[in-house]
Amino acid sequence: MAGEGAPAPDRVMPDTLDIGRVMAALPHRYPMLLVDRVEELVRDERIVAVKAVTINEQFFQGHFPGRPIMPGVLQVEALAQAAGVLAVESLGLAGSGKLVYFMSIDGVKFRKPVEPGVLLRLEVRFLHKRSRVCKFAGRAMLDGEVATECEFTAMIADPPAS
Repeated sequence: MAGEGAPAPDRVMPDTLDIGRVMAALPHRYPMLLVDRVEELVRDERIVAVKAVTINEQFFQGHFPGRPIMPGVLQVEALAQAAGVLAVESLGLAGSGKLVYFMSIDGVKFRKPVEPGVLLRLEVRFLHKRSRVCKFAGRAMLDGEVATECEFTAMIADPPAS
């Protein structure tokens, strides 16, 4: 039958973004770029991104020798970067120079250690969205289990004057 398998007209198919598009949305660069790709992005709604956690990460040299664990603050930063991509794409800010800044982090819980050799799945959704301030809920997942979860607020602003 013609049209079988096509999405319903009211359903927007999710986008995927490679590292080039991620870097176009975020100002972060190695070693602070913590989003490797976007597997699913539904504008104005949610994002699923991935961070490949490798033993080559600089922080593993000291956190902790003999028992490498990704610092929790970097897990939250990875969620925030995924949220930044969601905000930039949803608000049409790509190429505008606008930045997404943390304002608050609430209810963060670390449930499972993140070790080298895993794919950290970053799931973030909008809770509230305005033109300058957005609130998000995020979860970092390992093999279907929550490693980290939190809510956070960010603001959209111009970069600092140089």
